[in-house]
Amino acid sequence: MNRTLFLLVFSLLLGFTNAQSNSETEFARPNYRAASKYSPKNIAKMVHSTSVRPNWLKKGNRFWYQYKTTDGSKYYIVDADNRTKKELFDNEKMSVWLTEITKDPYDAKHLPRLNFKFVKNDTAIQFYVTSTEKVEEVKDEEDAIKTDSTKAKKKKSKPKMVNKVYHLEYKLGSNGLNILDNKKKEKEDWKQWANIAPDSSIVLFSKHHNLYWMDKENFLKAVKNDKDSTIVENQWTTDGEENYSYGSWSRGENNETKLKNKDKRKYVRGIWSHDSKKFVFQRRDARHIKDLWVINTTSSKRPTLETYKYHMPGEDEFYKTEIHIFDIPSKENIKVDLDSTKQQSIQIYRAPRKKSTYRDDFQPSLLLSKKGKIYFNSISRDRKKLDICVADINTGAVKVLIEERFNTYIETRPLVLINNETEMLHWAERSGWAHYYLYDSEGTLKNQVTKGSFHVERAIGVDEKTRTLYFSAHGIPKDQDPYYEHMYKINLNGIGLRALNPGDFNTNTNMADSNKYFVSNYSRVNTVPKSELRDNTGKIVMQLEEADLSQLMASGYKFPEPFKVKADDGITDIYGVMYKPFDFDESKKYPLLEYVYPGPQTEAVNKSFSVRMDRLDRMAQVGFIVITMGNRGGHPDRSKWYHNYGYGNLRDYGLADKKHVAEQLADQNNFIDIEKVGIYGHSGGGFMSTAAMLVYPDFFKAAVSSAGNHDNTIYNSWWSETHHGVQEEIDENGNTKYKYMIDTNQELAKNLKGHLMLITGDVDNNVHPGGTIRMANALIKANKRFEFMLMPGQRHGFGNMTEYSFWLRADHFSKYLLGHDEQNIDITEMNRDKPRSK
Repeated sequence: MNRTLFLLVFSLLLGFTNAQSNSETEFARPNYRAASKYSPKNIAKMVHSTSVRPNWLKKGNRFWYQYKTTDGSKYYIVDADNRTKKELFDNEKMSVWLTEITKDPYDAKHLPRLNFKFVKNDTAIQFYVTSTEKVEEVKDEEDAIKTDSTKAKKKKSKPKMVNKVYHLEYKLGSNGLNILDNKKKEKEDWKQWANIAPDSSIVLFSKHHNLYWMDKENFLKAVKNDKDSTIVENQWTTDGEENYSYGSWSRGENNETKLKNKDKRKYVRGIWSHDSKKFVFQRRDARHIKDLWVINTTSSKRPTLETYKYHMPGEDEFYKTEIHIFDIPSKENIKVDLDSTKQQSIQIYRAPRKKSTYRDDFQPSLLLSKKGKIYFNSISRDRKKLDICVADINTGAVKVLIEERFNTYIETRPLVLINNETEMLHWAERSGWAHYYLYDSEGTLKNQVTKGSFHVERAIGVDEKTRTLYFSAHGIPKDQDPYYEHMYKINLNGIGLRALNPGDFNTNTNMADSNKYFVSNYSRVNTVPKSELRDNTGKIVMQLEEADLSQLMASGYKFPEPFKVKADDGITDIYGVMYKPFDFDESKKYPLLEYVYPGPQTEAVNKSFSVRMDRLDRMAQVGFIVITMGNRGGHPDRSKWYHNYGYGNLRDYGLADKKHVAEQLADQNNFIDIEKVGIYGHSGGGFMSTAAMLVYPDFFKAAVSSAGNHDNTIYNSWWSETHHGVQEEIDENGNTKYKYMIDTNQELAKNLKGHLMLITGDVDNNVHPGGTIRMANALIKANKRFEFMLMPGQRHGFGNMTEYSFWLRADHFSKYLLGHDEQNIDITEMNRDKPRSK
C-alpha cells in the first residue's frame, strides 16, 4: 500500500472513530443500574420510619408509637403532661422473654411487629405470637362434640397439627410476660358484615339487599361460629333489590363472586344516634343508571365479567338518594323529607372520631348531633348550589340553615357544632379564599372567624371554654411556599391568630382529643424529616425523632431541589421540584422529563421528604432531569381563582404553564436540553401528558401516558362535571336537561409528531380502559405510529405490574430521548436480585 492510500484509509478510520465517540457522548447509555438501585424494594432497606404516628391512649395525654431505624424498631410511650418519653419495653429483655417462652430464637434488633392492644386502663398490653412448635389443634367444645360425632362414623384419623400460639400480656414496667392462654386469635370475619350499635345491644347487616338485625346473644354466636344453625336473624325491610338496596355497594364483584356471595351477610353503612336508638341510612336508587363492564381474562379458568353502575357526564339520569331513619325499639322506618325532583348529592355529617378510639375493635359512626338532629348538606348536580340542612330525627322534617351559591363548583368541609350545639362553624370559599364562619343554630351569621389572603384547610379542634379554634392552613407566611401546611389557633371572635408550629417547612400534625398537645412532623423535600411534640400554645414539649437516612445518603442519594418560576401569564408563581441524577455532571446536557398530574383536586408536587421515589428520583437516575410543578387550575390549597382557573377547559388549561416552566428552567440551567422534552403521568396525568403531545407537538417529543382518562365523556360524572362544568337547561316542557361539552384527546390525534406510549389495565373500573382504547383507535385512523400496552388483570394502579410499567417507561424515554434502544428480551434489572429455586 503506497503512502497516499495509507493516509487516506487512516483518515477515514480516524473520522469514523471520532464520529462514533461523538455519537456515544451525545447518546449516553441510560444508567439502568442506578434506577434499579433505588427501586421501592431497595429503598425499603435503606429508609425506615420518617414520621411519628401517635396512638393516643384514653387515659391522660399519653400516646405510644413505633419508630424504625437502621438499629431496628423500638416502641415508645410518651406522657405529655409529665414531659416523659420512655421505651414501652426493653427490646433486649423482650427478646429473651419471647425466646424462653416459645423456644424460638428472638433478637432485640429483629423483633416481629407486635400488634398489641392496651388493656386494664392502659396499664398493660396484650398480643399474640406464633411459634414453630407443632401441636395438636384444640377445638372449641362445640366443635369437639361435632368432630367426635363425625369420627364415630369414620375411621380414626390423625389429629391436625398446627403451630402453637401464645397469647401474652405485658404489664408496663414489669419484668416478664404472662401467658394468658394458647388459643389462637379469634377470626374477625364479623367485621366484614356487622354494624354494631354504640351500646352493643343490636347488630345490623344486609342480606339479599334488605336490612336485617340480630341481638347481642345471637351475634356472639355468629362471632364464635358463623355457620351455627341456631343463630336467629330478623328481617327488617322487604323492598330491597339490587341497585336499590339496604346493603353495601357490590363494586368489584364479578359474575362468579356475585353468585358465590349472594346468601352472605353484608355490611350496611349507616350512622347511629349517640343513644343507639336510631340508625340513619342513605339509600341510593341506581336502577336507572346505565351499566358498565370490564372483563378479567386472567382471573380463573373462565374469564369473568364485572358489571357495575357508572354515571357518565351529561347523562340525564342521576342517582336518587333517600335518607331513612330506623327506630331500633319500635322497628319503624321513616324517610327524611327530601325534594325527589332535584338532582342532588347528599352528605350526612358525622361526629368526629376520637383519636383514642382509632384502634378499638368496633367503631360505630355517630351522628354529628347528640340531640336528635340530622345535619347534612345537599349539593346540586352542577355543584354550584349548596344547602346546609338539619332534619328532625323523629319526624324527618327538614330546615335549610345556610346557603352557598357560586358560578363555579362549591367545595365543602365537615360542619363543626360547638357550645352545646347552639353554634356552628361553617367552611366556605365565598370570599375567594377558604375560611370559617360562625353561625348560630338557626343559621344566622354571627361573624367571620378567619379572614385574609390564605387558605384554611380544616378544623382540628375547638376549646369551648376558651372559645379557641385550632386549624391547619396554607399561605399565611408570605415569604414561604404557599403549599406548606401549618397549624394555627384563633379566637372564635376572629382575633388572636397565632402560628403553633412555624418554620420554613411543610408539616403534618396529629392533635390529642384534649386539644392540649399535638405531634408535628416536619420536613421539606430537601431536609431530613423530624418529629416533635408541642402544646397548644406552640411551645415545644420535646423532640421526638429524626429520620435515619444514613444508609440512603451512603448510597449516593442527593436531595431534590425546589424551585419557583412564573406561569405562562408572567405573573402567577409556580412552585416545583427538580430531580437530578445522583451522578449529575453540570457540564453535560440532559433531556428534561415532566411528571404531571393536573388534579384539579391536587398537584403531583412533593412538599415533604418522601421515600416514594418510583416516579421521580428513580426516573432521574436513568439519565434525565425530572421536574414536577403546579399549574394554574391546580391545587385547592391556594386561592379559589388559582384552583378554578381550568373550569370549562379541562383538557388544555395547564399545558401552557407546563411548557413555559420548562423553557424558563432551560434558560436558567445550561444542563437542560430543551430540544429533548418528555412528559409522563398516570390517570389524570395520563390524560394530560397525551394532551401535551397533541397541543404542543413540536415541543414535547415523547410521552408515556398510563391509565389516562383521554375521553372525559366516558369518565365518571363527579370529577368531570365538577371540574369542567355541566350546564342545566330547562326545555319547553319544564324538564331539566344537562348539557356537557368537553374536548377529548382523540380529537387531536392528527397532531401527533412525537413518540407516544399508552398503557392501561384491562379491569380498571375507575378510569375505564375504553378511554385509552378510543385514543388508540383515533391514532390508528390518523395513520400514526405509537406504542400500546395492556396490563392483564390490573386495576387503576397496576398492582403487581407497577415495577414492570416503570421499566416500560424507562425503555421508552431511553430510546427516544437518549438514543438507546434496549434490545435485551429480559428486563435484567427485575431479574438480577430475584432468587431462583429452579
